[in-house]
This record gives sequence, C-alpha cells and structure tokens, in this order.
Amino acid sequence: MNFLNKDIISIHQSLVNGDITAEQLTKEAIKNAKNNEKDINAFITIDEENAIKRAQEIDKRGINPDNLLSGIPVAMKDNMLTKGVLTSAGSKMLSNFKPIISGTAVNKMLDADTISIGKTNMDEFAMGSSTETSYYGRTHNPWNLDKVPGGSSGGSAASVASGDVLAALGSDTGGSIRQPAAFNGIVGMKPTYGRVSRWGLIAFASSFDQIGPLTKNVYDNALVLNHIAGHDEHDLTSSDKEVPDFTSKIDSGVKGMKIGLPKEYLGEGVSDDVREAIKSAADKYREMGADVEEVSLPHSKYGVAAYYIIAPSEASSNLQRFDGIRYGYRSESAKNLDQLYVKSRSEGFGDEVKRRIMLGTYSLSAGFFDAYFKKAAEVRTLINKDFQNVFQNYDLILTPTTPTPAFGLDEEKDPLTMYMNDILTIPVNMAGLPGMSLPAGFSNGLPIGMQLIGKPFDETTMYKAAYAFEQNTDFHKQTPKIGGDK
Repeated sequence: MNFLNKDIISIHQSLVNGDITAEQLTKEAIKNAKNNEKDINAFITIDEENAIKRAQEIDKRGINPDNLLSGIPVAMKDNMLTKGVLTSAGSKMLSNFKPIISGTAVNKMLDADTISIGKTNMDEFAMGSSTETSYYGRTHNPWNLDKVPGGSSGGSAASVASGDVLAALGSDTGGSIRQPAAFNGIVGMKPTYGRVSRWGLIAFASSFDQIGPLTKNVYDNALVLNHIAGHDEHDLTSSDKEVPDFTSKIDSGVKGMKIGLPKEYLGEGVSDDVREAIKSAADKYREMGADVEEVSLPHSKYGVAAYYIIAPSEASSNLQRFDGIRYGYRSESAKNLDQLYVKSRSEGFGDEVKRRIMLGTYSLSAGFFDAYFKKAAEVRTLINKDFQNVFQNYDLILTPTTPTPAFGLDEEKDPLTMYMNDILTIPVNMAGLPGMSLPAGFSNGLPIGMQLIGKPFDETTMYKAAYAFEQNTDFHKQTPKIGGDK
C-alpha cells in the first residue's frame, strides 16, 4: 500500500474495520520509505524496530475508533528530541546524540497513538531553503529528482509527498514548513507563534521557530494541529489560549469573508506562472462568495534583510552550547582547551551554520548592535503594524508561498540569492502570525503553492478558507510519479 492517494480518515476506517492492522500499516510505511530512500533521501533515521513494536502495542490494546490518528504512521523532523533515537538536526555536531527525553510536540503525537517511523532530513540546524546543507546528504523533490524539495523541512515534506507517511512534523523559522510544502504540492501549516510548544525543538532562532504539520490535504492538517497545539508549562512562550477543534466547522465555506491580496507580493521576482496561479485562486474565492481586494504591506520588502540580522543573532547565542565538551561532536585532534572549542566547532558545523553564527555575532557586537540588530528589530515592528492595519478590515491575506516553483539542485549557489527564496514567507514569522501553504497549480510539472496568512490564533478561519479552495479544485489530488519528467 502506498499512501499517495490515501487520507487519514480512510486509513482510520480500514484500521477500525480490521481490514488492516497498525503493524501491517507500519510495515507498509517503512517499506515505502526504504524503497524511496535511494531516490529521495527523505530520512536520516528509519526507526523500524521501535515503530513496529509500538504498532504491535496499539494493535494489542485496540484502535481507538474516536481518535482518527490512532495507528497512523507519521514522521518527525530531525530537530525534535525523540527519546532514544538519533536526533542530529542534520549536523555532524550531533551525529552521535540520542536524547533521554522527547519534546512536547513529539510526546503529543505519541499520546495521539500515532506511530513515528523515523526522523526526516533537513538543512543543518534548520539553516537553509533547499535541504542541501544536511550532513546526511541532500533530499530530492519527488516530482523531479533534479529539483530541491525546499527547506529546511524538506525531508518531512518529501516523505508526505512521496507517499511514505500520511503526516509529518516540521519546524518553520522563516518559511521552513510552507516553502517545502509548496515545492512538494502538499499542505503545510505554520501556526501562530506560541500555539505549539517549542520545548524539545533544537533552537535556531527562538523568537521565530514554530512547529507545525505537513499533510496531503487540509482536513488531515487540521487533525494533527488539534493534537499538538496547546499550552506547555515547559515553554514560557507557549500560549494559554484555548485550542478549538480546527475541524469542527471546516466545511462552512468562505461566503462573506474579506481577503486581502498584497500588491507587493505579486511584483518583481515572482514568476508569471506563480502570479497567474494566485490571481486564479483569488477569482476562485470570489466565485465562492468571498470579497478579494488589493491591499498593501509596504514594509514586507525589508523582511529578508531584517530577518538575516535577527535570526542569525539568535542562532549565534543558541549554538554556543555546542562546544565539544558536554555532548555532541568532539574533535580528536585538539591538544588543549582552546583547540577543543575551535576544532570541535570548526569540524562539527557546516559552512552555512558557520556563516550565520559569524553574521549573528557581528550584529550583536559592541559598536554594531545599534546599527544592525536594533534597526532590524524596529523594522520587525513596522512589518507587524502593516499586518495589524490590514487585519482591521480583512479576515485573511492571500499571497504566493514562493516566487517560483522548485529550483534545481546546485542551481543557486550564492547565499544571498538563496536567502531571497523566503521573501514571501519571512514576514509572517517576523509578525508571529499563522501561515499556511496549499497547492494552487502547476508550472512545467512542478507544484505551485499559495499562502494564506491569518490573524493571531485564528487558524480556524484559515482552515475554512483552505478547505473550501481545496474542495473546489483538484490540485491536491495530483501525485508525483517519483522522479517526474526529467
């Protein structure tokens, strides 16, 4: 069984009816993953033994008919602590690290009776937009093996798009769930900052990072968020706002909704095919009864510049703990304490991580803090105010997720060019808002993603709008023939 044309509800019904057991389902998922690994490389670790053991335990106590996730195979991004399982964050620095605890989001998925078959590949410490910076090799896009899957959650996205699993968890710092969701033709949700606990997530930039689900369709996505959202006493930034059932009114339509279409997000740099797909999506919403009007988010154009000062600054602080002493990689050639620090970090971190540590340390240094970090923080406030102004009159904002469909492996070598791939997603993280990508078309056989941006903690409205669009189009029904047309 391949999960390309399956959803959680249909698989759940098969489990409840006894047509298949959780153990059989898990073995199929592992088989799928192993068969696809030589082409896709979506996983760093396939946790076969533990997954099958857990499936057997679930079968023994019985599938919970009231829990749609019971017995469902899933995958976890490799920057989420998972007890007893290699958790490397895609880095040589943590290539021998097996945590003694699991993070909150991972535990909540386990509490939901899901079965994790493994840890997915990612850009090292979530720093990248293509899953090409991983110590464990790059991941390929299931639609075309010569294209990137996006990043940093490229492994999670590819594992869902290629039919290995029905859902995966990713993390999003500047677009790292939404961009790979767009490149892989699936649904990816970055919830409001604080909606999902970050406890047990290996930090990149703490004021931006947020965990969220990647799935084949909108309803499945809402199901997963139902289970991982909520307050966590271990995470002081997690919100204590009540978590609604995101599926309860998901089919209520968009009639009367007001949707803003920012003119800045359809300008220079956005490909013609992507621009036309978003305009067609806007027309589809109008057909369904929503009002779609042009709006302005004038400071979003400064988002990338501000982000690549603030995020590396936070990263330089967060990554200080990896010093070759307490845990992780330790250089064998060091002859004194100074060499132990320098050699362990020089050999343990990849080029992109080093680049961002240096950039962040420079931005926080005496004499440059006011000129760079403080200015970037002020820009962040202006971006947030732009969104607040639009949301006074609109329920949602509609934009492209990425300026182009997936680009080629090794195509964009220049770091600055690579950073611009997140130009449409970064402002959402700067403002701490929820953002979702879902399929909206195709360009030369590659998926195009559209982004819905919502008010803080209003994921419910986003799911309604996304579900309505999905039900009135068939983009999500199309699946890759692994490798596509090359």
